[in-house]
Amino acid sequence: MTINNPGDSFELQSISLESRTTPEEDDNEDDNDNDLVLHELDYEESPATDHDDTGKSSMKMAFMNMSNSILGAGIIGQPYATKNCGIFTSLITFVLLTVIIDWTIRLIIINCKLSATKTYQDTAYKCFGKPGKIVILISQGFFAIGGSIAFCIIIGDTIPHVLQSITPSSWIENNALLALILKRNTVIVLLTCFISYPLSLTDNIANLAVSSLFALINMATIILIIVIHGFTLSKETVSRYTFENPFQGYVFNPQLFQGISVISFALVCHHNTSFIYDSLRKPTLDRFTKLTHLSCFISMICCALVGVSGDLIFKDNTKGNILNNFPEDDWVINIARVCFGLNMLTTFPLEIFVVRQVMNDLININKNPEKIAHQPLSQTDNDFDQVDDLEEPKGEEMSYNKRFWITTLLVFVTMGASLLTCNLGATLELIGSVSASIMAFIFPVMCYMKLTDYKSKTLKENLCGYFVIVFGVLILVISSAQTIVQAINEKGGGDHCKVG
Repeated sequence: MTINNPGDSFELQSISLESRTTPEEDDNEDDNDNDLVLHELDYEESPATDHDDTGKSSMKMAFMNMSNSILGAGIIGQPYATKNCGIFTSLITFVLLTVIIDWTIRLIIINCKLSATKTYQDTAYKCFGKPGKIVILISQGFFAIGGSIAFCIIIGDTIPHVLQSITPSSWIENNALLALILKRNTVIVLLTCFISYPLSLTDNIANLAVSSLFALINMATIILIIVIHGFTLSKETVSRYTFENPFQGYVFNPQLFQGISVISFALVCHHNTSFIYDSLRKPTLDRFTKLTHLSCFISMICCALVGVSGDLIFKDNTKGNILNNFPEDDWVINIARVCFGLNMLTTFPLEIFVVRQVMNDLININKNPEKIAHQPLSQTDNDFDQVDDLEEPKGEEMSYNKRFWITTLLVFVTMGASLLTCNLGATLELIGSVSASIMAFIFPVMCYMKLTDYKSKTLKENLCGYFVIVFGVLILVISSAQTIVQAINEKGGGDHCKVG
């Protein structure tokens, strides 16, 4: 088993797919035994397998789940991120972050194979013991909880405005009950309880593929509306928006790290990477590599389109939720608002699924790691039947009652938090700076370097890894500080909560 060093871009050249052993044991095996070079693999999935293996995902289903996980709440925050970076700098940032995130997503699975573990947190335990596992679990949980809160905030930013715009004002004024039902917080509670909550109770992420397809169709509609309709606004309207400092607006803005945090939030899906990988009917590294490349590339294009388009139109007035820049009675944007609100209702369960697993692991954190460790990742197509039959030790799988109560707690806590704030921009920045930096930039590389014995390598060979780690630390420190200070100065959410 050979892996290039960090100086060579950490490209995985070959990995023995038959092995279920540790890296040290693999070194003693025949190098010619079932080695697999990634670029020589056939990525296509046989149509005959599309409806086999109940509870598992085809490549198309997995693509929908991964893309939906990436293109969640963060997409409408991209104009705000572009404003914080400067348009030119944001384009470079989109590409750079996509390359790094694509790599670190795959590193999570590579690290699992190298350490003979099944999940990100188990790899962290193998590398750094219980403290490492706890850090990853908390980061994953915080990211998913923050995402869930952001989804509920968006529901409150979208659906109520649409309902109020199509309801005669005289009805609202003369009917106190109707006025109450159409209020932001009431809509959040009703939609979350009757749509997102039931979907969140599922015990298999593959079951969410249909809702993910629905969400992706809505997302395409939203992107087209924002990009096209924004440029159809009247010249009189557009002329009101300017850059006070053209250089900061078009080239570089000192608030760069806050922009990076929001972009990171949009692109990161490391918290459910192992779940998506494990949901594949044939979970091999080459298939997952193709899945990751495609999902990240499409997500980057979508984020850049929305980000640059929105910032070019509204400039310094760009809000954390770009839809809030448009009037409440704009019927075209109201279509986007409905689509995005419904998107959040169906994406919300993906995040709850992750937090639920995190809480289950934290509950079992003090048990013997050998008893709660997952089985090694499935390696070859011939082994899939055996892998499907493997089970965790009795008593470790989450029971229905346990899943029900944990899910109920998580749904209502995150929903409750969204009722207290409407500043989506600050929420995305804080989650991106704290969780994304640890989960997507720092820990995947640290685990990989430890598993491949970085001490035996030269500085040049480790330079790429060191760069990503330092980059993650800078985002964590600088962006968090800037976001907290700005949030304090903008009590009540500033202009971000206002529509139009």
